[in-house]
Amino acid sequence: MKPETLSFFDKVYEVAKQIPHGRVTNYGAIAKYLGAARSARMVGYAMNGSHGKNVPAHRVVNRKGLLTGKHHFEGTNLMQQLLESEGVVVKENQIQNFDEVFWDPAVEL
Repeated sequence: MKPETLSFFDKVYEVAKQIPHGRVTNYGAIAKYLGAARSARMVGYAMNGSHGKNVPAHRVVNRKGLLTGKHHFEGTNLMQQLLESEGVVVKENQIQNFDEVFWDPAVEL
């Protein structure tokens, strides 16, 4: 599919697929990268609907590093477990070294 024919959600998924193992980004950073800075909530909706699309949605958190989307994952702590399996430290639903593991698509893509 050509980029101009992708839906906003598809564009979100394409960015999310670029997040490196062991790194995280936030909804707002993806929205800003896509030229829709005020659409962080829409990025969240896209992540909620990403199941079965091979999108590492567990690597997308809120602007403070909180695992706000965790209730969309099966099991009690799957989002946290996936992040921890990549070396990301999470305590009480909060990424501990957020500045160190933050990935900004505007800088790194």
